Amino acid sequence: MGEWSDYFEDFPEENPANWVNGRFDPALRAKINQQEGEYAVADAKANAELRRMIEKAKRETKARSLLVIEDCPQCGLRELNT
Repeated sequence: MGEWSDYFEDFPEENPANWVNGRFDPALRAKINQQEGEYAVADAKANAELRRMIEKAKRETKARSLLVIEDCPQCGLRELNT
């Protein structure tokens, strides 16, 4: 008795991964798998860009917060650094 992959090589119509919408079409399945791979790569790039934008915004907010000078609530002088 061999592996499942050996069986599916001999009988590709038995492989559920080769069926699309109830029809046996391994060429269409390969094309769909390729498109899904391309979408996954595009999603990964977009997510990386979003992470960079979020990190940049966090750094800018943190740097700006060290420079904020407000009026002191007790004496009114502009010396309270937050």
